[in-house]
Amino acid sequence: QVQLVESGGGLVQPGGSLRLSCAASGSIFSINAMGWYRQAPGKQRELVAAITSGGSTNYADSVKGRFTISRDNAKNTVYLQMNSLKPEDTAVYYCNARGVVAGYSMGDYWGQGTQVTVSS
Repeated sequence: QVQLVESGGGLVQPGGSLRLSCAASGSIFSINAMGWYRQAPGKQRELVAAITSGGSTNYADSVKGRFTISRDNAKNTVYLQMNSLKPEDTAVYYCNARGVVAGYSMGDYWGQGTQVTVSS
């Protein structure tokens, strides 16, 4: 059973910073890509950033230069450092793991989500 557990969300003022973490647990052999998505009220879920096992990254245009994704393959953990936060970054942030090889299966998994609120 693979689980993704997120942490690090909360309330922050505009211009502030937060760091999200997501740890994957279970009998995991490998994970192809890990990433963060977000969903604001009334909007569709969108990709924020993703990183492959080799370290290649991809960012939404709206967060380039402000957010940094990183990954610890040995710990099956992905991080999202969010700087210069704006009110429009307010959303539930979801961790995603794609191409997870665990036991005799491979699949994609989602975390439960963590709320990020940017407000003064």
